[in-house]
Amino acid sequence: MKDYSKYYNLEKYLTEEVSKKFSKQGYLDAFDFFCIVIWKANRAKSKIAKRICELSTKKNIKDGCKELTTGIRKKDNKQERLNYLLNHWQFRLPMASAILTILYPKDFTVYDVRVCRELSKYKGLYSKSNNRIIEDYFDFVEDVKRLVQEYSSLRDKDRYLWGKSFSKDLNNDIGHDFIKNNCGR
Repeated sequence: MKDYSKYYNLEKYLTEEVSKKFSKQGYLDAFDFFCIVIWKANRAKSKIAKRICELSTKKNIKDGCKELTTGIRKKDNKQERLNYLLNHWQFRLPMASAILTILYPKDFTVYDVRVCRELSKYKGLYSKSNNRIIEDYFDFVEDVKRLVQEYSSLRDKDRYLWGKSFSKDLNNDIGHDFIKNNCGR
């Protein structure tokens, strides 16, 4: 019997199974690739599927995901991997970084608005030229590493910063009775 409960905690499935599968076989199938997409931004899955079909040589989702992830594996370094997703596959930085975080967790972390707020910079990186995005993204990664000393893994450092931002936002919302503009007071 297949254990479907492993998909309940999608991040755990991605970090414990999908990452290892990619390391072993050198590519991901469409199911595992789209688990990453859904984990980062479920709302984007149809748009990304369409783009993969349009840009892949075989023009279908299954072969496209294999082509995309095999292409990532063939790149010589982390800068080339990020550039490949940004330029060839036309991903924006948040999704590209999420994909690479699962595939190469020691080199990448998710570019996320919450973490950017905690670092007090890097907001709007995706609007810069691709070369500048890549350079600034790796500065972002180094700042995440430097800022959080309590954890050893890059992913745990990212989770800490995300959680800190989440906590601040929720406490602020509660403190203002969830009213952004204080209408009616």
